Amino acid sequence: MKAAAEIGIRASAPTRPVDARRHPTRAARIRRTALVFLAPAGILVLVLVAYPLLRVLWDSLRYVNLVNPSVTGFAGWDNYLTVWEDGDFLPALWNTAVWTGLSVAGEYALGLASAVALAQPVRARAIFRGLIIIPWVIPIAVAGLNWTWMLTPDYGILNIWMVKLGLLDAPYPWLGQMDTALLTVTFVNIWRSYPFYTLSLLAALQAIPRELHEAAAVDGAGAWRRFRVITLPHLRTVSLTLIFIHIVWTAINFDFIWVMTQGGPLNASETLPIMIYRYAMQDFDVGAACAVASMSMAFLASLFFVYHYGVARRRREG
Repeated sequence: MKAAAEIGIRASAPTRPVDARRHPTRAARIRRTALVFLAPAGILVLVLVAYPLLRVLWDSLRYVNLVNPSVTGFAGWDNYLTVWEDGDFLPALWNTAVWTGLSVAGEYALGLASAVALAQPVRARAIFRGLIIIPWVIPIAVAGLNWTWMLTPDYGILNIWMVKLGLLDAPYPWLGQMDTALLTVTFVNIWRSYPFYTLSLLAALQAIPRELHEAAAVDGAGAWRRFRVITLPHLRTVSLTLIFIHIVWTAINFDFIWVMTQGGPLNASETLPIMIYRYAMQDFDVGAACAVASMSMAFLASLFFVYHYGVARRRREG
């Protein structure tokens, strides 16, 4: 009886609370492990992204010159005023808008058309799908130099062909005229970039259930109506993502225009990235270059927030 009483007393005694700090839950351990594995990537982002971004913003408010260290100090908004008063700024801004808008529109239209064509059950479809990616894998410098040679008035093969076909009376300097330089580079950019749209849209097309098209065809819907009512809504998410990404990629593109025209003739094809290069590497005015870069980043960031909140709003409404 005494032993049973002792056992009952021990069983009824209050248990000691478990210290949560010494015995973390499984979720807490997983969270700590994830933070440990993510720490290198976070440090890399801070070093390669956050620090350069903050340095550009800071240098845009300071006097910084590459060849004259005595030019230093806080500039405030002087660098932004220098850029705004530059007569080439507004034309460069307009060229950037034209270059970006026409490139993205052309790439999407050509990519959608080619994706729809490659989705059809035709013979040798796999071969065509392999060949269409060739422009995308060619380096920009190689593609730009090749097109520059082909468009040269003296010996360019494209000029020779157009003259022989009667499309031109004489070879035309496509990259040497102010009216056609930017449009020519835009055409070459569309030629190189549209395969990325093709592959992305083709993957989305193949994910559309075939039963939807078959049911619509039975109900009497034609090819155009099926494309408009079934295909395009299923491509909306992929299309918006592609368009947004390429707006950013195209707006900050430097190498294609630099390889083909270097912003000429007479700044007719100069965009904001070319202007940043001219300020920093030709005029050695890093402060003004950072001011242009900061304005470009602010505009692209505003586009990102509009896109992000637009997508979030559609999800809430859906």
